[in-house]
Amino acid sequence: MIYPIVKYGAPVLEQEAHPVTEFDAELRRLVADMFESMYAAHGVGLAAPQIGIPRQLAVIDITTGQDPAARLVLANPRIIRTEGKQREEEGCLSLPGFHADVNRPARVTFRAQDATGKSYEKTGEELLARACCHEIDHLHGKLFIQHLSALKRDLIRRKVRKLAKAGDW
Repeated sequence: MIYPIVKYGAPVLEQEAHPVTEFDAELRRLVADMFESMYAAHGVGLAAPQIGIPRQLAVIDITTGQDPAARLVLANPRIIRTEGKQREEEGCLSLPGFHADVNRPARVTFRAQDATGKSYEKTGEELLARACCHEIDHLHGKLFIQHLSALKRDLIRRKVRKLAKAGDW
């Protein structure tokens, strides 16, 4: 099932998500639906709050479906170490049409659980590090625009309000 992506302005995007406690068939179905929804939206990551579900769950595939082994499920993820810096353009499925350069760590080590509840630790670099930080931010009610200057953030907010007023958001 392909879920619609929740857009910026929805309260669920700015709230702390609840931990995943049940690792059952329902969760595995949700994970499969999240991957399907992410691919349909042409994303490399998707957090549960972006489909209106306030749970600490995200999926990432920086190969956009080209390498099934690259698919990651992050339940209850925590960043445990960061190294270096990178500044690259970033966008968000919940803020379609908006992009900006964002500072992120160049290397990130995180701990999470997979769809069965098994804990694992992984280190990602460059795009994977960026995607992990971006999706984990979503689970804490933070969007990429919160990493921008107040001026740039306000400009995006005004554009979104204008689009919403015109019925295009």
